[in-house]
Amino acid sequence: MGTATTMAAIAEVLGFAPPGSTLPAAASSARREIARLTGAVLTAADNPWPRPSELVTMASLENAFRVITALGGSTNALIHLEAIAGRAGLRIGIERFEQWSRTTPVLADVRPAGSFLLDDLDAAGGIPEVMRRLSDRIDTDALAGDGRRWSEVLAERAPAAAHPALRDTQNPIAERGALRMTRGSLAPGGCVMKLAAGAPAVRRAPVVVFDGLDDLYARIDDPDLDVTPETILVLRGLGVIGAPGMPEVGHLPIPRKLMEQGVEDMTRISDARMSGTSTGSVILHVTPESAVGGPLAKLRTGDIVEIDAGAGTIDHCVPAAEFAAREPVMQPMTAERGYARLHREHVLQPDAGCDFDFLTAAGLNTDSR
Repeated sequence: MGTATTMAAIAEVLGFAPPGSTLPAAASSARREIARLTGAVLTAADNPWPRPSELVTMASLENAFRVITALGGSTNALIHLEAIAGRAGLRIGIERFEQWSRTTPVLADVRPAGSFLLDDLDAAGGIPEVMRRLSDRIDTDALAGDGRRWSEVLAERAPAAAHPALRDTQNPIAERGALRMTRGSLAPGGCVMKLAAGAPAVRRAPVVVFDGLDDLYARIDDPDLDVTPETILVLRGLGVIGAPGMPEVGHLPIPRKLMEQGVEDMTRISDARMSGTSTGSVILHVTPESAVGGPLAKLRTGDIVEIDAGAGTIDHCVPAAEFAAREPVMQPMTAERGYARLHREHVLQPDAGCDFDFLTAAGLNTDSR
């Protein structure tokens, strides 16, 4: 359940791809049938393809995120969904994401967090079956990719037989999704935490800060690095402006000397992203990023940070006056012209989808629809 499969599922739920199209193998007969169905829908004179503005509503965005939560999907989904919303003149926001995550159970037992493969999830009924099992929490009046409402699609399909790769809401893998939205003095605009199974929900510990990838690679395996299993690792300067481009490097490696002691997970914080196939207790998309002077830029090695996944908070424990007086550690921005300058001046932060501001619909509204 990496980012590619996550986004394929989002396309299916939003109605940009036919029902059942996310998981079939590339060379399967099912994939050929999906291609035929796509052509039939596109050429049907009595069923014109809906505009994207008809497909992207707050209800369909909620459907998509709830399905991704049930699947244990990629943290990248948040940025992409917010960007899609912005093109339609909508804004989801951290509060909605958190409410949807908190009220959606994890149903799919697939890798990287679970035991089964995507072929098994397909055999269990795929995305339509996940939609069926979430039908009391989603809007099935939303349009599917064959021109019908999801309620019609589900009514036509027989419920899938029981399969260990997909649970129901009465017997979930977890009562709520692993994606936790957090906000606080270290991330005023919010961030997302992927909480590993069994990891403590509350963590208060000193940090070790790395400024960019060169610094990380130079020191992470140093036997003299002052870290313990409780240390929080911080990587900054790799947000959408600082990198630039927000690379998938937020899944910091475990220091070698701790790996040799059997340590498999540590709490990590970054303004970067990570791959959907990555696991562990990682906090990503810290907003505002350090390159624009966000609080992460003032953090120092040895500072205490407190994270409460249950309460949705992430705070530094430095006295306010001392923290405010610090000079931020920021990478120089030297682009004076061309695309680099355009990117620096117009790209949005993760809480707004990392899109260009001039490509979002005019007049963002935060209505429920």
